[in-house]
Amino acid sequence: MKRSVFLGTLAAAGLVAGVASAQTLADVQARGELNCGTSTGLAGFSFPDANGEWQGFDVAICRAVAAAVLGDATAVSFTPLTTQTRFTALASGEVDVLARNTTWTFSRDVDLQFEFTGVNYYDGQGFMASRELGVSSALELDGATVCIQTGTTTELNLADYFASNNMSYEPVPIETNAEAQQQYLAGACDVYTTDASGLAATRATFEDPSAHVVLPEIISKEPLGPLVRHGDSQWGDVVRWTLNAMIAAEELGITSANVTDMASAAGDNPEINRLLGTEGELGAMLGLENDWAVNVISQVGNYGEVFERFIGESTPIGLARGLNAQWTDGGLLYSPPFR
Repeated sequence: MKRSVFLGTLAAAGLVAGVASAQTLADVQARGELNCGTSTGLAGFSFPDANGEWQGFDVAICRAVAAAVLGDATAVSFTPLTTQTRFTALASGEVDVLARNTTWTFSRDVDLQFEFTGVNYYDGQGFMASRELGVSSALELDGATVCIQTGTTTELNLADYFASNNMSYEPVPIETNAEAQQQYLAGACDVYTTDASGLAATRATFEDPSAHVVLPEIISKEPLGPLVRHGDSQWGDVVRWTLNAMIAAEELGITSANVTDMASAAGDNPEINRLLGTEGELGAMLGLENDWAVNVISQVGNYGEVFERFIGESTPIGLARGLNAQWTDGGLLYSPPFR
């Protein structure tokens, strides 16, 4: 019952904020800065570097939006948010966009009245355990203690998985990934469960990553992506098509290294011309300059560049593209056409 009241309260807050904020684009442009909600810290996805500057795969989405809207990918103020505070911050207008490994679900889209603007990472929930535990499958976890972040889709997924397999478990509730890491390494729980990408990111920070294993079972679908408030379709379009521009750019062979040259004159590919603003008025349709996508790609990169820079196989996170490969390479990544 408490959960229903909480969700209803957030839904009402989201509705009021959404109606009141139907000029988000104008507000951001007048402010000269994008307010972005991100996680409290997840290696590869959102983290402050040695200079205190936020970096990462999710952070890049907000930097791309700032580049599109303001022409400056550095014009972003980041607000670290826990799983418990993220939706309240978005609904209240504290942040303009939320980009912190959040799963697109029916209730979040409809009941909480948020608008997911796409999927930037197709994921699924998994389990990580110490090799010393001696398990090779999640089906061997009957009676285990499990560290789990509260206020997430992983809670219900975990309950469903164990119930359907006639197993029991003892939850160890935690609020942030840092707390989960601390509790897991201290032996407060046998296993840690979250999105498989999050497990890989967390494992990469351990002193001896090889002493821990991510079990093979993926027990859910977790489409992760940025979201905004209901009630402001123009702002939703800006965030949606910024992500799509990064995805399309990779498919079309447009990179941070060649985009300026490609945008200097119209080429033979009409879709590239429209995307880069050498043909048509797509920027004006969004309320942006016609070179908005050039700013995104030149300052942040295309989807593949961002993936490889922060979480790809050559990084400590070591994630393969998998489902996040372009559709032409057997993945799910696919942008609607720019026309």
